[in-house]
Amino acid sequence: MSKKKILFIGGSLNQTTMMHQISQHLREYDCFFSPYYADKFLDFLARRGILDFCILGGKFKQSTLNYILSNNLNLDYRGTKNDYDLVFTGSDLIIPKNIRKKKLILVQEGMTDPENLIYYLVRYLKLPRWIASTSTTGTSDLYDLFCVASEGYKNHFIKKGAKPHKIVVTGIPNFDNASSYLNNSFPHKGYVMVATTDMRETFRYENRKKFILECLKIAGGKQLLFKLHPNEDALRAEKEISMYAPGSLVFTSGNTNEMIANCDVLITKYSSVVYIGLALGKQVYSYFNIENLKELMPIQNGGASAENIAAAGIALMAHPGKIEPGQLNYSLKLKEALNHQ
Repeated sequence: MSKKKILFIGGSLNQTTMMHQISQHLREYDCFFSPYYADKFLDFLARRGILDFCILGGKFKQSTLNYILSNNLNLDYRGTKNDYDLVFTGSDLIIPKNIRKKKLILVQEGMTDPENLIYYLVRYLKLPRWIASTSTTGTSDLYDLFCVASEGYKNHFIKKGAKPHKIVVTGIPNFDNASSYLNNSFPHKGYVMVATTDMRETFRYENRKKFILECLKIAGGKQLLFKLHPNEDALRAEKEISMYAPGSLVFTSGNTNEMIANCDVLITKYSSVVYIGLALGKQVYSYFNIENLKELMPIQNGGASAENIAAAGIALMAHPGKIEPGQLNYSLKLKEALNHQ
């Protein structure tokens, strides 16, 4: 009898590495990987490079392809090679038609964007979810299960309209074992770290000069280290930092989590890496309310999340039809989740 087939849809490098980790606990199945993709109009725009600022193209798509190929994973771009028994995706802002009738698991990538005016316009005018970016994550109801980072996030998504019986608190890879980053070879220590955003690259307003000056004030004379967002215009960002915060260390690549592990203070705007800082007990500054972030913070389970998600996938494949409240029986494998408080 042939093996069941599973498709993993990546996106950002964070999403793609999550998918790879989940697949490592599903070796008895045939696993295939694809960059994020869309249908019709969005696909038309993506093929012409117009959407290179997002995970449908540009650096994001190329990084995912490079990762798939360099790790010798089975590539099936757009999921056209096989009839899949299960699909994992890191975003439900776009659900291509060829996976809508498949058993589908949505895996939370990290922090979601704040609920602004665009979010409410999209919800009440029933506009395409992708217009509001990640603030509408989990609201499609086109998935069978939604694996989330914590009980706090489960409640967060339920308030947005996600069905409670579809949400499973598994923890999420890359955010579930912060203490592992303490053992690293990053040469700098004791600095104030700034994790920047790609707001301007995704057509949102940011006063970068004001932000840099705020960071200088927080640092109070301590060494500043800027880790630039991978989608950011690095030349522009480096020029601005040199102008307003001369003497700062600037990194365009490297392990962000290890940099956080070695810092004394972490400054972000709307970045998921804030959770690594909180889990490691760092002094953290964010444009989100810190107490709310603590309530949402991903569970620290020693790296068990990928296997937990895989276990949910196995149970879903074994379950006939659609999931109804109270129907899915599965057990989270592995270690007891650590208290993240």
